[in-house]
Amino acid sequence: MRIGKTILMFAVLLLIVMGLWFYWSLTTHGFSAREQPSGLEAFLARNARGLATPAAAKALKNPLPSTPLSIAEGRDHFADHCALCHANTGGGKTMINSGLYPPAPDLRQEETQHLSDGELMYIIKNGIRFTGMPGWGGEDEENWKLVLFIRHLPHLTAQELALMTEVNGLQEEAAHDSQSREHDAPETKKPSAAPPHALH
Repeated sequence: MRIGKTILMFAVLLLIVMGLWFYWSLTTHGFSAREQPSGLEAFLARNARGLATPAAAKALKNPLPSTPLSIAEGRDHFADHCALCHANTGGGKTMINSGLYPPAPDLRQEETQHLSDGELMYIIKNGIRFTGMPGWGGEDEENWKLVLFIRHLPHLTAQELALMTEVNGLQEEAAHDSQSREHDAPETKKPSAAPPHALH
């Protein structure tokens, strides 16, 4: 009985602390989407996403071989559907992403690259609630090609970036190998008579 009371008191204390933290955060930062998430928020969000992903989905392996053709097809799909927020490099240095809360992650970094094939597939297909990541649905084969390309992002070449720019018109203002959100400039669209491919 004493153990139950201790657990209850701890739970109540935790709720009070969380309530005070939420009040402080709200009064200090408001609801601005231009604020950067705190380390605690990012940690909790990553773990909540992990808990919400079904174990069967996490265990999935990409059934497609990592061939140049499959990566190229995933690259073109990414350029047409994903780069507006994630940038052609996957670094997320775009005008739209600078105003998202939380911002889309740098897909080249370990936080994304360590996810299983199935986790990446699940996120692409179903999206993530309370973020700017939509659930695209789509055909499994196309989504698996996107997973292949996401794995390839840390090794993206200048030639591949040029091909992606031909697809969507997004111009990288910063070097594609820069990893810092604070020091990279946003991507802008090059003036063109023909509009870029529309998102679906």
